[in-house]
Amino acid sequence: MTSVSEKDDVQSGEQIEEKEPKTENSDDEEEEEEEEKEKSLIVEGKREKKKVERLTMQVSSLQKEPFTITPGKGQKLCEIERIQYFLSKKKTDELRNLHKLLYNRPGTVSSLKKNVGQFSGYPFEKGSDQYKKKEEMLKKYRNAMLKSICEVLDLERSGVNSELVARILNFLMHPKPSESESENSSDDEPLIKKLKKPPTDEDLKETVKKLLANANLEEVTMKQICKEVYKSYPNYDLSNRKDFIKKTVEEVNTG
Repeated sequence: MTSVSEKDDVQSGEQIEEKEPKTENSDDEEEEEEEEKEKSLIVEGKREKKKVERLTMQVSSLQKEPFTITPGKGQKLCEIERIQYFLSKKKTDELRNLHKLLYNRPGTVSSLKKNVGQFSGYPFEKGSDQYKKKEEMLKKYRNAMLKSICEVLDLERSGVNSELVARILNFLMHPKPSESESENSSDDEPLIKKLKKPPTDEDLKETVKKLLANANLEEVTMKQICKEVYKSYPNYDLSNRKDFIKKTVEEVNTG
């Protein structure tokens, strides 16, 4: 006969055997779950990485978009002597707004002046949608900036905002030298030249004569004439020749 204690031992042994496979199965299930989690994390990580790569590629592609200059119907700005002179005197930062007006981008320090010099006119027609966009862009500029652009382009700087905008756009549609620069007559030569040497006394006398010939002597002042003479030779400091200029003005005026 089997004792009660022996039965208990047998039953407990069977229970242990039954529990052991359950434990093994649960461990396997947990491992499989962990593996699945790791796989899902890896996959998700790869997906996230691809998204970042796509964004990076999109941004870099925009940055590397090739810059091209479409030929216009006019003359290159660098081939117009007076404009080339003004470009050479301006700092790069002072030309960023002009570069943006020409090419819809501010430009880089290394190529900004060169790009402006290569401009030869807009490829679109006056009154087109693109023309109107340029017009709206210019209207947002302050008069000081518009006048600075006029100075570089050798244009008249007087007038209100609408006049300055129209003057700039008309010129940029078909760039060409100013009338005074294209004339061969010595009397109509531009006063501002790219000189290798400072102006002589004779040069200053001729400049004064031309300024007084076109001035209203009842309103013009000595200070205004001196300033105009200085502007005629922006590459040189003529402050030490102010007395000579004033003396010349008096001689020409009374002569």
